[in-house]
Amino acid sequence: MSDLKSSKLIKRYSGNPILTADDVPYNATLVFNAGVTKYENKYVMVFRNDYRSSKQRLECTSIGLAFSDDGIRWSVQPKPCFKLKDNEIRRAYDPRLTVIDGRCYMCFALDTVHGIRGGIAVTDDFDKFEILSMTVPDNRNMVLFPDRVNGKYIRMERPFPVYGRGGKEHFDIWMSDSSDLKYWGNSQLVLGVENVPFANDKIGPAAPPIKTEKGWLATFHAVDIDHTRGKNGWEPCWQKRYTAGIMLLDLNNPQKVIGISHEPLLAPEAAYETENGFRNDVIFPGGMILEDNGEVKIYYGAADTVECLAVACVDDFISLCTPI
Repeated sequence: MSDLKSSKLIKRYSGNPILTADDVPYNATLVFNAGVTKYENKYVMVFRNDYRSSKQRLECTSIGLAFSDDGIRWSVQPKPCFKLKDNEIRRAYDPRLTVIDGRCYMCFALDTVHGIRGGIAVTDDFDKFEILSMTVPDNRNMVLFPDRVNGKYIRMERPFPVYGRGGKEHFDIWMSDSSDLKYWGNSQLVLGVENVPFANDKIGPAAPPIKTEKGWLATFHAVDIDHTRGKNGWEPCWQKRYTAGIMLLDLNNPQKVIGISHEPLLAPEAAYETENGFRNDVIFPGGMILEDNGEVKIYYGAADTVECLAVACVDDFISLCTPI
């Protein structure tokens, strides 16, 4: 897997990165893995911010808020919009945004004393959030579909079945549904890591899906590990590489994959993805917007350090998803 390349059909924005710690008017060190959507005629971004405390350690995390008129130039608000921490919850991070029936929902991950949980909250102003549900450990990378399917809300997720997968990080993409966004069930496997040629470690949902005439277009992250990799970022050792994949799900039965690209959509190649990052060789999409002209904007974290943008035509994305 040493020569993974990005699809020629997707183009990185020439002004990348579009958001860095220097753009944030409060304590910020790593700004990445943002959720992005259009809401009330504005582009809205909620981003993960890992930052140093007075002890100079990356031990704090908040979720920041930014607005944009064009989806490219962003105005960061003067303070974080969301932060959870108590005796049980250590931090909230990796937000994803989905607008459903005129309200904005945010999925997020939680590190807790008893494991990693996934949460769903709803907001109308990005100031007050109502938490609707939180999973049991261990689950994360949750994304909501923007429309109900057969009357049910749908989410994709990535549980951590360590024992069931032989003690290895062979994690897969699952799907659950709900009548009220609070109680979830009918959980079924969507895609196994063994079905992705450019992953040998784990996969998981990335940006919330978009609806097309051909099906639900969904990105996912795919991880390969190479134990010969040494120091590859700020950490003493980083042996993983994160790429982005794309698949097409059936409109009426989204648990069914009807097409998938057998090569990465995005692989780490640009300097801001491969050099001088906290963890180099990481691409992690968190937002995807279909514009009226058929252009798709994909927002992704790069090297766990900055936020970037890539664009392509929706028809080109669909063409990459080979029928299965």
